[in-house]
Amino acid sequence: MNFVNSMNDQKQEKRAENRQKVAIVHDFLVDFGGAERVLADICSIYPDAPIFTLIHDEGKMRGKFEGKEIKTSFLQKFPKFLRNRKRFLLPFLMVAPETFDLREYDLVISSSSAWSKGIVTRLNTTHIAYIHSPMRFVWDYNERYLKEIGSRAGIFKRLVLNYVRIWDNQAAQRPDKLIANSAYTQRRIQKYYKRDSEVVYPGVKMIDENELQESSSNSQISNLKSQNYFLVVSRLSAYKKVDLVVEAFNKLGLPLVVIGEGEQERHLRKSAAPNVKILGWKSDEEVEKYYAGARAFIFPAVDDFGLTIVESMSHGIPVIAIKKGGAMEIVKEGVNGEFFEAQTVEVISDGVRRFLENEEKYDKSEIKKSVEKFSKENFKIRIAG
Repeated sequence: MNFVNSMNDQKQEKRAENRQKVAIVHDFLVDFGGAERVLADICSIYPDAPIFTLIHDEGKMRGKFEGKEIKTSFLQKFPKFLRNRKRFLLPFLMVAPETFDLREYDLVISSSSAWSKGIVTRLNTTHIAYIHSPMRFVWDYNERYLKEIGSRAGIFKRLVLNYVRIWDNQAAQRPDKLIANSAYTQRRIQKYYKRDSEVVYPGVKMIDENELQESSSNSQISNLKSQNYFLVVSRLSAYKKVDLVVEAFNKLGLPLVVIGEGEQERHLRKSAAPNVKILGWKSDEEVEKYYAGARAFIFPAVDDFGLTIVESMSHGIPVIAIKKGGAMEIVKEGVNGEFFEAQTVEVISDGVRRFLENEEKYDKSEIKKSVEKFSKENFKIRIAG
């Protein structure tokens, strides 16, 4: 009888869980990068959950999340030239997530690199925050950010950033649970927010051997493959340091393909030598083919995880990466890639030369096996659990 009662209780709990109302919150839907890929995987776990976001640019999202219910903040009503210049929106960015009406939801999952963890939920709502990074520009990127935005009114800018830093710390105390995308992010969460967190690595699709062959069969890719090209897939923003890779390959004279878009794209096109191809945005299907045909993948950014590292390795492609940040949790030197020690043209060039010396040692199957723990399936199981 106790067993039957226990089973009935479990069924009732299961039905209650199925009735649970879930919402997902994300900083911005204005381009599709690593954080948005993670968001897509979270949405696949909770397909009926609406997405709350501060700003949504349908054109730049190129059909991603089409068909999803997307609820935006009051910032969506601002003129487009302001929405495209988030720096000018700073006073409003701290307020906007706090205005979302989440009272009807039992579970809210925020996907946050900055603002969405600052939502306000009712007492009985469970708020789980997946942290892609503590807010970079007010913590460890603070001084570089001040230099990038100029030196005029420096004291005022420091006061503003100090206020944002206080808000960010307080906002990080609101979620019931924090999930970090890497051990590197976990350490930063502990340092800046003084909170514990659980590591759940983002996931990528694991590629089988047949898909590898099909991906590289495209004639354009085959022509490039005959040149033994190296590959970068990245947002083209300053902190990603793609400009250093371009300069290094200008000097090395080796073929390099750069895929991505951002504020540095025009500059990179102007500075690239004939052996360096800046392709801009490409669809996921096209990027898969470029991965499959690459000789090695270059990752120069000190990033919190490095989803593109795993994507390239899932195709059996070795990686040449900076020995800092999340890359250190993925790259195993001599097994699936090489490290370089600093973000300079000379050191990146040395890393490429060292790869060339060891290139014959790398085995595609071993590289693929080394990243199996970063599968989408593992990610979904951990998040849903």
